[in-house]
Amino acid sequence: MGDIMAAEETPFVSDLSTGEYLLTRAAGFEPRGLVFGCSVFHAGTRPRRPTVNSEVEYLSQALYTARQDAIHRMEDEADALGATGVLGVRLTLSTADWTSKSVEFIAVGTAVSATNNADWKTKQGIPFTSDLSGREFWTLIQAGYRPLGFVMGTCVYHVGRRTSARALRQLGRNTELGAQTQALYSARELAMARMQEEAAPMGAVGVIGSKITESSHVWRRHLIEFLAIGTAIAPIADEHPDPNVRVALSMDR
Repeated sequence: MGDIMAAEETPFVSDLSTGEYLLTRAAGFEPRGLVFGCSVFHAGTRPRRPTVNSEVEYLSQALYTARQDAIHRMEDEADALGATGVLGVRLTLSTADWTSKSVEFIAVGTAVSATNNADWKTKQGIPFTSDLSGREFWTLIQAGYRPLGFVMGTCVYHVGRRTSARALRQLGRNTELGAQTQALYSARELAMARMQEEAAPMGAVGVIGSKITESSHVWRRHLIEFLAIGTAIAPIADEHPDPNVRVALSMDR
């Protein structure tokens, strides 16, 4: 009995739901396995000018690099499984227990390959990555597009404190904090622009499923990271038919 089991192919592991698995198969792909990568990062020091609004560039670059390390390690696992892509990529962050300033970045997704053995890897010869679900992936393929890669942009921004004189003038008044508002706008724009800059060399026509999040991580107040993520896409062929869209109304209340 043991010899029979050993000869059988090892079942794949996936975080796809039942519907996502079936739609991934319908799109012409099959799961190869659950893949992940991680990177533990020490979250540096705070700026020395507490009233100044400015990007903390060395922290922006460090957090970007830490996430990229986690993604690259996930891609390496997918490549080792013979996969040509990774669906449902999730980036999570948790504070590490061993120091108060450490955070762990984890990238998780389901490695897939085409059932017709077509090569869907990137120009660099690595599996494509995407945060699209199985349903979204099927819809994209049916519309004549393909995912090129998971793209992101990050910006760590120091939102300065009000000076004592300004705080005193605004005491008891309903008024917008103009400097702080502009700081948040600037940080979001930088994160989004960097995400677009990452997609451009891939030959992408756009980025879908974009999300922008903000967090102070272990820094607490005044130091915020803005993270923009999404999936870069391009047409599968130079000419592709427009999708046949049908309206469906849900009967659920």
